[in-house]
Amino acid sequence: MNSLKKKQTGFTIVELLIVIVVIGILAGLVITTFSGIQQKARDTERETDIKALHGQVEAFWAQKAYYPSLTDLNTPAFVSANLKGLDTGALKDPKGASDALVAAPAANAYAYAVTNTAGTSCEADDTTCSKYTLTATLEGTLNGSGIFVKDSLNN
Repeated sequence: MNSLKKKQTGFTIVELLIVIVVIGILAGLVITTFSGIQQKARDTERETDIKALHGQVEAFWAQKAYYPSLTDLNTPAFVSANLKGLDTGALKDPKGASDALVAAPAANAYAYAVTNTAGTSCEADDTTCSKYTLTATLEGTLNGSGIFVKDSLNN
C-alpha cells in the first residue's frame, strides 16, 4: 500500500541557522585579516617614503653641505628644483590629508626635525642645518615601537 504522506524536501530552520552562523564567522575572519593586511601595507609605504626622503636629503647634503629646513621641504618649488628624484607623494602619509611635513611626530603625518650643531632650530638660517630626524608614526608595530625613524648620517 502506498503511503498517503507526501515527502517534504527542503532545509529545516536549524540547518539554515547553522549555515548562517558559519558564514558569519568566516566573513568576520576575512574582514579582520583584510584590515590587518591593509594596515601593514600602509606601514610599509610609510617606511619606503621615509627612506626615499632620507636618501634625497642626504644627496642634498652631499651637494650643499647643509640640510634643507622644514620650510624648504614644504615648498613645492624647492622640492622640485633640489630633490629631483623625489616623488611628491613621498611627502604624504597614506592616511594623511596634507602632503606637508610637520615638526614633531604625529599620526597620519611625516615629521622632519632639523637642527644646527648646537641642537637648536635652524629655520632662520637653513645653511646652518647639520642634523635631522625623519619620523613616521606606524599604525601597527612592525618594529615594536610604533614609529619608524631615520636620522641624518651627519650625526
